[in-house]
Amino acid sequence: MVLFDRFTLDNGLKVLVHEDPTTPMAVVNILYDVGARDEDPEKTGFAHLFEHLMFGGSVNIPTYDEPLQRVGGENNAFTSNDITNYYITLPAVNLETAFWLESDRMLSLAFSEKSLEVQRNVVCEEFKQRYLNQPYGDVWLKLRPMAYKKHPYQWATIGKVLEHIENATINDVRDFFKKHYNPSNAILVVGGSVKTEQVKLLAEKWFGDIPGLEKPVRNLEEEPAQTEERTLTVQADVPLNAIYKVFHMPSRNDENYFTVDLISDILSRGNSSRLFRKLLKEQKLFSEINAYLTGSLDAGLFVVEGKPLPGISMQIAEEAIWHELEQLKLEQVTPDELTKVKNKIESTMVFSEMSLLDKAMNLAFFELLGDADRLNSETQKYLNVTAEQIRQQAQQIFRPENSSTLYYLAN
Repeated sequence: MVLFDRFTLDNGLKVLVHEDPTTPMAVVNILYDVGARDEDPEKTGFAHLFEHLMFGGSVNIPTYDEPLQRVGGENNAFTSNDITNYYITLPAVNLETAFWLESDRMLSLAFSEKSLEVQRNVVCEEFKQRYLNQPYGDVWLKLRPMAYKKHPYQWATIGKVLEHIENATINDVRDFFKKHYNPSNAILVVGGSVKTEQVKLLAEKWFGDIPGLEKPVRNLEEEPAQTEERTLTVQADVPLNAIYKVFHMPSRNDENYFTVDLISDILSRGNSSRLFRKLLKEQKLFSEINAYLTGSLDAGLFVVEGKPLPGISMQIAEEAIWHELEQLKLEQVTPDELTKVKNKIESTMVFSEMSLLDKAMNLAFFELLGDADRLNSETQKYLNVTAEQIRQQAQQIFRPENSSTLYYLAN
């Protein structure tokens, strides 16, 4: 059980405090409710670009990392299609340094042509190295627009095309910051060797004067139900053929999400999972095969991807995948199989509570979902899933007309 206190500043900043006297460390985590889905379709990649810009220095602190390193702190961040998350870990005695740094860049990020040019080049290089010049790197640049025709999940966090980042202007950046980087659109979690009263004083001191703006209203176009099978075949200089099959599935807040998450574990978690055991070890059709889900806040994707062994045709590989998916639709999983994946989920949740940073990030994320206290009931929702629910969700999801398939062929 993760215990926490919660309060909200007058400017709208939500603050959660998790006291943990067993560690000398503290973590300061800020989640901004903005991701790639909030971008202009003609200006994609901005959420990720902005993550980089936030480390370019603020008006009063030209170099973000230097003062943090002096007090023994570390920091990082990540962007997804749904959120942007920044975190600092440091000795608790130096907690105020983290408040100083985070509040200053929330209030007055330095917008300079030089910083934009530097970070734009960094992101463009990342786009090239990770997505364009790496084997299979462009898979999600092709899969997302296949699966999504209306919803902004149709582009990856890095953006649709390199030109959107290359053409980003200082005015574009300022507008994005003003809209999304304000107290009402953020959740601050402080954990570790701290006291709630101490955090209240620091939050008021460093964040209280930042003007509160209205939280941006998100009005995204809902993705219509897919009614026909979609396929795409590409050829590239890659070592092996690969197949990527995605299915639309419920959103993160849907009650069926937990069932579908367990399905991915039944298929692909560990050496005794169905896809690994049957298609890789027994039938020797694949060199690797996995199933997972995107975990998106809005309706997401269930993914099955694999690389057939040389000599195995794409048709045989795909038929083998469909066979395993059909088995889930026809027969209920055994009690032993269901217990095994539930135990693994429970173990994962327990281990996540051992890390101060993981606890802080989870509290912020669940607060975004609606209530941070849901973190404490998450495991039980998995334990409540029945074999019949798994069969029903498999029937609902694993339909050809609900699938988009990318055949990635080696030259």
